[in-house]
Amino acid sequence: MTTAQHVTARPSGPDPIPDRPASGPGPDTVGAATALLEGYDHRDARFFASPTRTLLAHGVRAEVPHGDAPLHRRVTETLDAQLLDGHENPVVVGAVPFLPGAPAALAVPRTVRLAPPLSHDPLAALPAAPPAALDWDVRPVPEPAGYAAAVATAVARMKRGEFGKVVLSRTLELTAPQDPDLPGLLRRLARRDPSGYTFAVPSGPGRTLLGASPELLLSKRGGRIVTNPLAGSTPRSADLAEDVRRAAALLESEKDLHEHALVVDAIREALAPYCRTMDVPRRPTLVRTAAMWHLSTTITADPTDPGVSALELACALHPTPAICGTPTDTARTVIGELEPFDRGPYTGMVGWGDANGDGEWVVTIRCAEAEGRTLRLFAGAGIVEQSDPEAETAETAAKFRTFLQAVGVDR
Repeated sequence: MTTAQHVTARPSGPDPIPDRPASGPGPDTVGAATALLEGYDHRDARFFASPTRTLLAHGVRAEVPHGDAPLHRRVTETLDAQLLDGHENPVVVGAVPFLPGAPAALAVPRTVRLAPPLSHDPLAALPAAPPAALDWDVRPVPEPAGYAAAVATAVARMKRGEFGKVVLSRTLELTAPQDPDLPGLLRRLARRDPSGYTFAVPSGPGRTLLGASPELLLSKRGGRIVTNPLAGSTPRSADLAEDVRRAAALLESEKDLHEHALVVDAIREALAPYCRTMDVPRRPTLVRTAAMWHLSTTITADPTDPGVSALELACALHPTPAICGTPTDTARTVIGELEPFDRGPYTGMVGWGDANGDGEWVVTIRCAEAEGRTLRLFAGAGIVEQSDPEAETAETAAKFRTFLQAVGVDR
């Protein structure tokens, strides 16, 4: 195991990131988080909300350079340079792409404002303004039939023993007659699930990544590491009895439990060199979003080296079988062969990290990348030998609902 060596001393001073989430709603939380949400402007801001905090950053003091050195070392060097320049408690915020070696979009903002979680702000329960009525042109890439055919191809190759799992994705390209209202879209995503992970960050020149991910890749606070893989899913139902039946069936599904176990085992193996203790529950539980039920396992651990950063640990996990497959290199090759598009930031990670090594990084799913008048939505499904092409296509359609409803597209 190798970790970055911090060459500068950390100054004493107030920690810009709260030590722990607020205990619950109180007079000081009313309006605090929603004020940051309302203050987001995609032209000059980065927004990240989680179950522990709400963060709004403006401007750029420094960008993390692209290079051959490991990403976590380049981030550490960037933050250390900020400390040497006299900036206390610098924070890096942004997105890391799916493909290794592709440029990350990470920066140290000029200002960072923080508030308790959106879920602790009673005003977050108020509905967001509905989307404007736009005549969206919707183009699937690939077409649903093409996606189902790719799933069938992957299943056939798994039955021949080529690999164990692959995550295949598809996109919807939405084009409007005018630039979409990205701040309004973010507010609708955040208010739909204020207890989740909502983000809006630049992903490249003229591009913005927005989303509402249910999945924590890894967080670290002092001596505590948490990772919460999700793998194995089923769509929600508007009928309560059917919704409960689907949830119960997911907990007993051999196919989904197998898919989930692959992810948990891979995370255990990847984290083991960094940890002196690790708690891995024997069976998954359920988490729900507005559109989906997911199998979930919360893994906690204590690092052997307290100085290891959340980003280094997240990079050690990325990509997990939940968004790539197994074996990783083979699955990534299959993705390149069967997906007719570049994922870019989709199934990468998005979040923040500070100069002490603490941070939160979530899996970049339930997201879209905006550029001009176009939104490119992404959704994927974990394909194993037992997968049914039509069912997996339906699962991706269900996963699109989060964004389609926020945009105002009914399909």
